[in-house]
Amino acid sequence: MNMLASRAQLRASFIRWALFTVPLCVLLGFLAGQLGGPDTEWFRSLEKPAIYPPPATFGIVWTILYIMIGLALAMICAAWGAKGRGAAIAAFAVHFALNLAWTPTFFGAQEITAALVVLLLVDVTLLVVIALFWRIRRAAGLLLLPYLAWVLFATALNWQFLQLNPEADGGLPGGAQDRVQIGA
Repeated sequence: MNMLASRAQLRASFIRWALFTVPLCVLLGFLAGQLGGPDTEWFRSLEKPAIYPPPATFGIVWTILYIMIGLALAMICAAWGAKGRGAAIAAFAVHFALNLAWTPTFFGAQEITAALVVLLLVDVTLLVVIALFWRIRRAAGLLLLPYLAWVLFATALNWQFLQLNPEADGGLPGGAQDRVQIGA
């Protein structure tokens, strides 16, 4: 026998990892969402871009994406002995922390520009994660492609919010703004 583990053992390892990573990704996404959301006076006062989907879309899409992200991560975690596994998991951890930082940056701190920078970092780190996952398990990389499409859409949406609402960037609670212009 040439294999280190049977197909059944590999499948069991994946299932065990998925039972951990999928709920973890969904839970962390949910918790990040509790740190700010569209139900604030500040967000309601923003001019919405034409591409802004119905608010219910976000919860549905993110739940599906977090499940797919958790499954992709489980595939990598279950790939014991795979070259680059540790680097892929580390890159994912950095990426996912950035992903989770967007909501409190945009909605909580009301920093549209800072949130855009976070999303650009999410975009770049996700490309790295996809490449690393792809080398280990092609299916794991493929599972992240819809997520890539969504975060690229989110980046465009964030950019449009900034373009339409430059005065709201860095807004203070209650919508009050203090702007000082120095020079002519």
